[in-house]
Amino acid sequence: MAKPNYSFEKRQRELAKKKKKEEKEREKAGRKIGTGPGGEGAAAEDPSGAVAPTDPPAAGPSGA
Repeated sequence: MAKPNYSFEKRQRELAKKKKKEEKEREKAGRKIGTGPGGEGAAAEDPSGAVAPTDPPAAGPSGA
């Protein structure tokens, strides 16, 4: 009878745990930008993360 390969089993458990963690992080990131499950309309932001200024900077000489 062959003996069990505990190292292989442990590696498979570690890989499964890592995959689950990555999926969880991906879902969390999706919710953060509003495209994940349950994140519809949660945030109306530019996907690039850029924030549009509300007022343009004042033109003209400053401090003179």
